Amino acid sequence: MSIISQIERENMRMDMPTFRSGDTVKVHLRILEGEKERIQVFQGNVIRVRRGTTNATFTVRKVSDGVGVERIFPLNSPFIDHVELVTQGRVRRSRLYYLRKLKGKAARIKPRGRY
Repeated sequence: MSIISQIERENMRMDMPTFRSGDTVKVHLRILEGEKERIQVFQGNVIRVRRGTTNATFTVRKVSDGVGVERIFPLNSPFIDHVELVTQGRVRRSRLYYLRKLKGKAARIKPRGRY
């Protein structure tokens, strides 16, 4: 094993749940405001997951007051307290960029599971 891969393995987080595109997640973030630290929750649909070792990211999209908000999170970031899986969605593709054009009920994702 090379030295670089060993350092990358040490910096990876092993406490993340397995999620994929279409799932709804709550990302609990540590926010530093001066001397104080608080937890802020960002809940939305995962529209993209970029795999990798230390450079893995995932993009979460939510609609706030009629405006779409997307945020890209590094998977191994120390500012992420934890990620909660809310629901699993059934989608046919890995990049859900088409949700940007949809509004209201058209932008819903069907739940994954048996019927």
